Amino acid sequence: MASTAPCPFCEIVAGRAAAAFVLEAPRVVAFVGLRQWVEGHVLVIPRRHVETLYDLEDDDAAAMLSAAVSIARAVRSEFKPEGLSLWQSNGPAAFQEVAHVHLHVQPRWTNDGLLNIYPGVPTDAPLTQREALAVRIRTGLAANQAESSA
Repeated sequence: MASTAPCPFCEIVAGRAAAAFVLEAPRVVAFVGLRQWVEGHVLVIPRRHVETLYDLEDDDAAAMLSAAVSIARAVRSEFKPEGLSLWQSNGPAAFQEVAHVHLHVQPRWTNDGLLNIYPGVPTDAPLTQREALAVRIRTGLAANQAESSA
């Protein structure tokens, strides 16, 4: 994802690129997404340049989710969607298009064709498999907490 071109979201934050802002706060901004497959699609970004969720500071993460909740309520009030999706993508495998962490607030309608999560009918993992996965994730949490406190 490395590029020599300026970050388009940093350009928006700096006022060098146009955006239709819906919220401007100390840690985050939110603006109407360029792509409006379904009207009301909003992007929430930290003001500080951070490429992925992995490097996001806790305060920025909290500000992003708080802003997303407020915007989701406004979108529900104004557009009356049947549902709402929040999504955030990291890296090429997840189809991250802009190397600046961002959270999509996307109104949803039945059969709108957006975000088909599973390629087929999902199957339920047995509890033993889920427990083994939980152990691995707890191990990762402990390691990350140890790193951040060192």
